[in-house]
Amino acid sequence: MAGHPPRSSPVRAPEVTPARRPASPAHAAEVAAACFRIAGRDLRNAPARALHRGVPNEPRNSPAPPDPGSPSPGSPGHAGPAHPASGPAGAPDAPGAPSSPGAPGSTARRGARIAVTVFPVLVLAAGATGLLAPSAFTGWGPAVPYLLGVVMFGMGLTLTPPDLRGVARRPWVLLLGLSAQYLIMPGLGWLIAHALGLPPALAAGLVLVGCAPGGTASNVVTYLARGDVALSVSVTSVSTLLSPLVTPPLALLLAGEFLPVDAGSMVTDILRTVLLPVLAGLAVRLLAGRRVERALGVLPWLSVAAIGVIVAVVVAGSADAIGAAAGTVVLAVILHNGLGLALGWAAGRAARLDAPAGRALAFEVGMQNSGLAASLAAGHFGAVAALPAAVFSVWHNVSGALLATWFSRRPR
Repeated sequence: MAGHPPRSSPVRAPEVTPARRPASPAHAAEVAAACFRIAGRDLRNAPARALHRGVPNEPRNSPAPPDPGSPSPGSPGHAGPAHPASGPAGAPDAPGAPSSPGAPGSTARRGARIAVTVFPVLVLAAGATGLLAPSAFTGWGPAVPYLLGVVMFGMGLTLTPPDLRGVARRPWVLLLGLSAQYLIMPGLGWLIAHALGLPPALAAGLVLVGCAPGGTASNVVTYLARGDVALSVSVTSVSTLLSPLVTPPLALLLAGEFLPVDAGSMVTDILRTVLLPVLAGLAVRLLAGRRVERALGVLPWLSVAAIGVIVAVVVAGSADAIGAAAGTVVLAVILHNGLGLALGWAAGRAARLDAPAGRALAFEVGMQNSGLAASLAAGHFGAVAALPAAVFSVWHNVSGALLATWFSRRPR
């Protein structure tokens, strides 16, 4: 019996491996700006699926849920380009799809890690310069509010209508974040100042750090921690806009125990150095959005330079007192920041928030706008009072990055 002719094996087309695309330096620079609120929008809009790839504690056979509060790909609020391997707009990647090295999310993550690594190093170098060569910064004190205005103007340039609409999506969660921000940190500053017996100037400066709005570095570490970045951006923005109304009364109530506080003058200073620059930046963004986007790669480094000079001026002005007070100030700052992170997370758990929102709340509470605190302390209490804010500006980025790394290895 004749056998059948052998079947020919189907010829498969050779698989084409996409070429590895290097991370764009311009995009990495834009992401780095989230440390100073220059690229908070880019982080918030990073594809949520990028947050879930390569996480060993999560099953690879289930699609990643969308980031709470973030616009989905293809929606009007989504700024990131579509992933080349994704299907229709808004559809998740295939289960277990590997991450492309050139994907927008992986590029954003690399840029974010660069931000939280480079920023503290640059600020620490600036502080060392002020300590070793204080005479070089003699007479620079009056420039500090204007340097802070540059940073706040950059924050306004990144605000967009989707950011503002996101505030109204979950008002009760936003209210919880603002309440925790303006209750936990001021109270902790007051308690730690008493517990450590800080001198009046340092005690007032530590309390003022607690009375400041949320720090903009919280946006980038929330992203690295796979947290609710939309909530982080909303709380940071609103707490900053509310600071002229909230920070001076809190400082009068708590820091006034240590040093006299002119709350009216402080309101004026915050309006001039925070609110007006933010609103001006927002107006420029709305009127010249495309031109502003072209400049986003340069703005982060302007903010780095401004914050670095602020820290150098503050350290130079208090160089004589640093030798005796450095250890106590560092301990106070570590306690203030660490307890703020822990209590912020606990507040989210008590309110039964999901894990991403709880992580965002932890960073929003524990990380402060130390640039504003340094400017106000130097202007109202003297250079020594600004020392806690200068130390805080370095430490909260270090602790935030470490906690974000730990969170990123935990299931959401």
